[in-house]
Amino acid sequence: MGQRKYFGTDGIRGKVGESAINPEFVTKLGWAAGKVLAGHGTNKVLIGKDTRISGYMLESALEAGLSAAGINIGLLGPMPTPAIAYLTKTFRSEAGIVISASHNPYYDNGIKFFSSDGFKLDDDIEIAIESMLDKPMTCVASNKLGKATRINDAAGRYIEFCKGTFPSDLSLKGMKIVVDCAHGATYHIAPNVLSELGAEVIEIGTKPDGLNINDKVGATSMNAIVEKVLETGADMGFALDGDGDRIMLVDHLGNVLDGDQILYIIARDALKSGRLSGGVVGTLMSNLGLEVALSKLSIPFARSAVGDRYVMELLQQKGWAIGGENSGHVLNLNVASTGDGIVAGLQVITAMLRSGMDLHDLSGGFDKFPQKLINVRYDESSDNPLAMSAVTDAVKEAESSLGKTGRVLLRKSGTEPLIRVMVESDDEMQSLKWAEFIADAVRKVAN
Repeated sequence: MGQRKYFGTDGIRGKVGESAINPEFVTKLGWAAGKVLAGHGTNKVLIGKDTRISGYMLESALEAGLSAAGINIGLLGPMPTPAIAYLTKTFRSEAGIVISASHNPYYDNGIKFFSSDGFKLDDDIEIAIESMLDKPMTCVASNKLGKATRINDAAGRYIEFCKGTFPSDLSLKGMKIVVDCAHGATYHIAPNVLSELGAEVIEIGTKPDGLNINDKVGATSMNAIVEKVLETGADMGFALDGDGDRIMLVDHLGNVLDGDQILYIIARDALKSGRLSGGVVGTLMSNLGLEVALSKLSIPFARSAVGDRYVMELLQQKGWAIGGENSGHVLNLNVASTGDGIVAGLQVITAMLRSGMDLHDLSGGFDKFPQKLINVRYDESSDNPLAMSAVTDAVKEAESSLGKTGRVLLRKSGTEPLIRVMVESDDEMQSLKWAEFIADAVRKVAN
């Protein structure tokens, strides 16, 4: 990634009103991005957002900055992140901008960019935007200002795209599916996709008020959907996050399936149908059980750094199509250019219908290794906890005890001031013991 002042692994993100997520900075960001993109021949950019109350403010700020740089703007309104990637390509726009903080609470927000081909912006363009931010803001002549228009059929276009990724010879008729949209950007998309394909849809998390996004619902808070699946006797549950780029599933017995299990199901179905291209990319956080299960199918597996950006980079390097994270980011470049929760869910249903198996039975063959993850908040202004001897000594002690039957991973979150402590082994008590041991060491030096 190189040295970045603002851009992280997933764009620019922070608490609203602080750091970079304020009207003044975002106006300048819109201008800087507009100037850089104009240099690459850009004259139109799409802007979409999730359902956070701050989205209105940030949308207006971006619009002002882009217009000042002479860039025309298409306003999509609340739309999932993968929809903005798709629509950027469909409308032949040179770039797309997403206003979202994904799975974070409403008081956070963020901004990320897509290129004209629906992929995230190249590193060199992000670096050029950062460099432009250091220059004085100017304004083009009045007759050169960018114009803004609202695109009213965006939702319908994306719904048809999602439906188009589902085989035309299959139907969801007779299936009862609970859909949890996290009060986020898929609230008016996912239920319509599934119902138009024939399913009986039970909705939760589809009443956004600007403040309730990801609040006790969605892919990062699974209790609500598990209860609803069991209460209604549904065949399965779809849990999306606030911007719709990740998904977790629930089988009819109330068991939660994470991104690793979803990846396994999709890859195995692609193998059986002769559509598998190469292997599967996971991350350093992917469960060792996924690697073992894929190995039994003779499917190659590779690990990238944590973050869907790095999964994408490794997929492109290897020429593979399927990859993702256990958090629910699932990519299949044969059908979409970015992680798409709705599309991934439809691929799993496709595997269910082709096999004649329910979701519970379909997930068999993958035995997860017990994995314990503990998040420790730290002070970003202090020394790096990962470099402190107390922490490195704790890691060495854990690794020595676990030997070849487990592994330890410590990393900084790319979106929040958290140290993620992960321990995985074939013994659940050992995973818990050593994760807590290392987390305690981090806490003592982190604050």
